[in-house]
Amino acid sequence: MQETTRLAALVQERIGDTIARHRAALAPLGADADPLLDGAAGFLGGGKRFRAQFAVLGYRAVRPLDVEGPVDAEFGAVLDAACALELFHAAALIHDDIIDRSDTRRGRPAVHRAFAARHREHGWRGAAEHFGLAGALLLGDLLQSWADELMEEARAAIPDPEAANRARAHFNRMRSEVAVGQYLDVLEEQQPGFAAHDAQLERSTRVLVYKSAKYSVEAPLLIGAALAGADDAQESALAGFGLPIGVAFQLRDDLLGVFGDAEITGKPAGDDLAEGKRTVLVTLAREQLPTTTRRIFDDLIGEELDGEQVAMLQRTIRESGAVDRVETMISRNVERALGALDDAAIRRDAAEQLSRLADRATRRSF
Repeated sequence: MQETTRLAALVQERIGDTIARHRAALAPLGADADPLLDGAAGFLGGGKRFRAQFAVLGYRAVRPLDVEGPVDAEFGAVLDAACALELFHAAALIHDDIIDRSDTRRGRPAVHRAFAARHREHGWRGAAEHFGLAGALLLGDLLQSWADELMEEARAAIPDPEAANRARAHFNRMRSEVAVGQYLDVLEEQQPGFAAHDAQLERSTRVLVYKSAKYSVEAPLLIGAALAGADDAQESALAGFGLPIGVAFQLRDDLLGVFGDAEITGKPAGDDLAEGKRTVLVTLAREQLPTTTRRIFDDLIGEELDGEQVAMLQRTIRESGAVDRVETMISRNVERALGALDDAAIRRDAAEQLSRLADRATRRSF
């Protein structure tokens, strides 16, 4: 726990330094740019830092790294990569909230809502909602740019060009997969109805894997390991751990999106239902519903819901047995991931830390 606390502090400090450095470089643009930079600082304050932790553990799986020691050039390069992942994650969340028309994030107004509120407060001309969308899009783009710069700094500090290039390749593929996975999620929501069960489950799983699961765990592990000079066998073992843990992580997130406590998740209960998310959870629930109940269920998904309707849908999903099935899927994915670490050619101390972090990432409560 002490290591985790220090790493989180170091990541936050480095993110703060990154923002301060860019703020100084952008000073000639004047004070009008401050709200955009303030938005970056505010959005990047805190968080679970799972991706940063997995990146550091990916490195430690291959090479020793004293997380409690001084930040030398080697540790600094790993921290740059870890922070690049956190900046990319922040950008993805900002854009995701625009796409989903979300009002809140982490218990505060979503970035596009905050910019729209600023427009209204100042009485500016034009549409406040359009300004909010534009501001949030540009902030997300800015964070993507800074993430790319940090990844380049990490790459430049690695003496082995092959290792540096391999890490960059993992980073590039991750970004492409997330963008396409997000598009597939949007496309799925536009379909006039659910597909046949097996086809729908395959489509829902594909979105889960490429929009979230791979970039939440697998990609950070592979980026960290590549920076450390991992060979094919080590990367394969870490991918064998990372993908199922990422799937379990997102399945837990899907449960939280329906049943989560707003005080904990920072989002309204049942938010995924109102947004029309065709998740694995929803797909499994539909399979067990009588025809009439399923028709009512389908009509409500993706609509503006009141508290009573949310509660009814939650109850329907629970009674269908889908929650228990998803919990079983989470447990099986965790078991599969831990099995991939058995006899893997990685450092044992890192394997133990990965097991503990996997438990934290997949056992978040409602």
